Amino acid sequence: MAKERLDKVLGHLGVGTRKEIHKLARAGLITVDGQVITDAAFKFDPALSRIEVAGEALVYQTFFYVMLNKPAGYVTSTRDPHGIPITALLSEEWQRSDWMPVGRLDKDTEGLLLLTTDGELLHRLTHPRWKVAKRYYVELAAPATPEDVAVFASGTLELEGEPLQPAELFIGPDPHKVELVIREGKFHQVKRMFAARGNQVTYLKRVAFGPLKLPPNLEPGAFRPLHPEEIAALYGVVGMQL
Repeated sequence: MAKERLDKVLGHLGVGTRKEIHKLARAGLITVDGQVITDAAFKFDPALSRIEVAGEALVYQTFFYVMLNKPAGYVTSTRDPHGIPITALLSEEWQRSDWMPVGRLDKDTEGLLLLTTDGELLHRLTHPRWKVAKRYYVELAAPATPEDVAVFASGTLELEGEPLQPAELFIGPDPHKVELVIREGKFHQVKRMFAARGNQVTYLKRVAFGPLKLPPNLEPGAFRPLHPEEIAALYGVVGMQL
């Protein structure tokens, strides 16, 4: 990895603003490999160095990833003057200007939402070419039918003249409560698919995205960083390596 300025590295890691980082450096509170660095323009390879700020060791990483359990009422945006962005759910130390949501959930839709700073991973996870599965729990106004299962699986259902990829509909003991797996992410797709079958979605929650499932102990509005094995699984499902 090429050498980078200290203030850029620490800004990337969320230590503070450039002004705050310069103040920390002048106060002698930053060390790189045990050496006190007072010049915030100091250049080094962060991937090969040990960094401490005020005695606290930092772990350098190129990209960041979190999993949110999105509640209703939040818009899938990092900034939106007409609603509450989902980044408002993140604690102060996880606030970043470069978060990107992986796909969208409607304002009234709940469930698993990923945020990342890796644009290429985001592109692949959301591109239809990679057919990454998204699983939803759906409550319906009218009972789902075996005919719905067949139509969704056939790949003959169209939205505005465009055919959809085959989808898997699972009907449980209560046909008003189903699960649907799709491999693309068109605008309001789940709601529009059932509307095309003369039905209405009354509640929608994403319970899985690719290899990741929504943990039962992750409360609505809560978030957590992804575990290393989860990150590796996401990259693997779209043919990328860490």
